[in-house]
Amino acid sequence: MKYALNLICLACFSSLLLACHADTQQTSSDASVPSDRAQTTTRQQGRAVKKTILFFGNSLTAGYGLDDPANAFPGLIDKKLDSLGYDFQVINAGLSGETTASGKNRLTWVLDRQPVAIFVLELGANDGLRGISPEETRKNLEAIIRQVKSTYPEAKILLTGMMVPPNMGKAYSDQFRKVFPEIAQKENVALLPFLLQDVAGEPSLNQSDGIHPTAEGNQIVAKNVWKVLKNMLPAV
Repeated sequence: MKYALNLICLACFSSLLLACHADTQQTSSDASVPSDRAQTTTRQQGRAVKKTILFFGNSLTAGYGLDDPANAFPGLIDKKLDSLGYDFQVINAGLSGETTASGKNRLTWVLDRQPVAIFVLELGANDGLRGISPEETRKNLEAIIRQVKSTYPEAKILLTGMMVPPNMGKAYSDQFRKVFPEIAQKENVALLPFLLQDVAGEPSLNQSDGIHPTAEGNQIVAKNVWKVLKNMLPAV
């Protein structure tokens, strides 16, 4: 299965990047958009187009700091799907430094690139690190989910939960953590409670910044995602 990466122009989005990631970005490209945005396999120029699983997130999705972006968890999910005989293409639309606000702003461009069967939403970590109001994060995530539903009504959506470091304060961290399960329940979408379960806080599984998983850490993240994602897939 071809692992497709989404082309994101650094110049267009440089104002959206956090200072700590301003000099990094994982980029890629993908095929043109079918005009009917069908959810099932479509035909384009006489050739079958695979269903798409789109991973939409920040540097955690993009594979920041890895030698090979294919070792980020979306790429590992792609390999898993291929090994099990699923006919999907995986697109990594991760952008380093992305917040929920900037993600909301670029969503239309991403959705217009290809029809989406499953949308994996991994945003919020940078909001937490910047101390953005959890209510603002909530509004942005809900807006993203609703736009995906409006654009592709049959698409399935997986929201990945996030937590913030304790130094942000207990009141803030508790409020932030509750945002994700509450949104999942309200919007009736699948939820992975904590993307970095068994990885966060483990020095051997994170890069020197203590934030971004190593290749080994990404393997655990991929397993976390797979536990939920596999229930959203059709039978092989």
